[in-house]
Amino acid sequence: MAQLELPLAWGGPPLRGVMRATPEDFFVDEDLGFEPDGSGEHAFVRIEKRGANTEWVARQLARLAGVGPNAVSYAGMKDRHAVTRQTFSIHLPGRPDPDWSSLQHPEFQVLDCRRHSRKLKRGAHRANAFRIVLRDISGDRAAAEACLAKIAAGGVPNYFGEQRFGRGGDNLERARAMFAGKRMQRHEQGLVLSAARSHLFNRLLAERVRAGNWNQALEGEVWMLAGSHSIFGPEPYTPELTARLVSGDIGPTGPLWGAGELRSAGAVVAIERDVAAPDDDLRRPQIVEQGELARDVGYVVRIGHQDLQASSSGVVCAGRADWATRGLGGSSGRARGQTVDRPEHVVSEDTGEATDDEPVSTEPSAR
Repeated sequence: MAQLELPLAWGGPPLRGVMRATPEDFFVDEDLGFEPDGSGEHAFVRIEKRGANTEWVARQLARLAGVGPNAVSYAGMKDRHAVTRQTFSIHLPGRPDPDWSSLQHPEFQVLDCRRHSRKLKRGAHRANAFRIVLRDISGDRAAAEACLAKIAAGGVPNYFGEQRFGRGGDNLERARAMFAGKRMQRHEQGLVLSAARSHLFNRLLAERVRAGNWNQALEGEVWMLAGSHSIFGPEPYTPELTARLVSGDIGPTGPLWGAGELRSAGAVVAIERDVAAPDDDLRRPQIVEQGELARDVGYVVRIGHQDLQASSSGVVCAGRADWATRGLGGSSGRARGQTVDRPEHVVSEDTGEATDDEPVSTEPSAR
């Protein structure tokens, strides 16, 4: 099934090159934003992995600890075709830590382990630092640097990436089949339901990008506070809200369909209903029957501290992406050695591999 064409916010591609020729070309370092408190039922294990997907590593940790897979959690998926660092939490009530140092593997290693009083939940990390090498570069570097400046000032659209929809986008067809009555295992239900909700969100965000107001204010907007998942509004638009929007303190959001009414109002709710109408079979009552609550996800991802440098190996882009405004954003899910020619790929995103990892947006790699 052909995937939705997602418009770019900042123009055509300034550079073309090969991305992820080796796993070392794509490095991500997760920042939780807090330190484990040193005691409690949860072991926080920090891992560095290379060429391994997040869920597989979680299963290895569960096996060593002698617990079920549900006892292991993490803040977010990380790319498989990359070198990534992230924290896993393992629930070990009344039990000592196993010998984590015995868990050595060519594809991952344990860096640190400390106890914490609470489980690590999805989306709990503050940010990801990243370093990306693009090889065999051609194009206009000055234009690429100008694009990065726009990204730093205005952010990037928070699209859900290709891997959310499965190979060839077939998760949407599987969702329609499930809503029509086909039985699926619980894990499969979650995957296809997520694809349906993400598709609707992408349609709405794409419409706002085409209209040029994806990072601006419309009547009836629901706002997300930067650095958190807190939302507020709609409320009358004031000069104070304008200043907060320009500074990046708040940003507009879009809905993930579920139980309950849309929170937006005015022009925004009209757009949301009109744009989603062609996919009525992916909306309620089916999603409501699956027990998913409606929620809002930020339209804008802010990426800061960017740096673009030439090196003997190619062009290196380094930076830091704050995922607190991301909600459940998506990732590009590009395979290793794949040629990229879109402006967002001078910057990268969190997570995502087409077959096994979750989402940053297909815009400047912001999943």
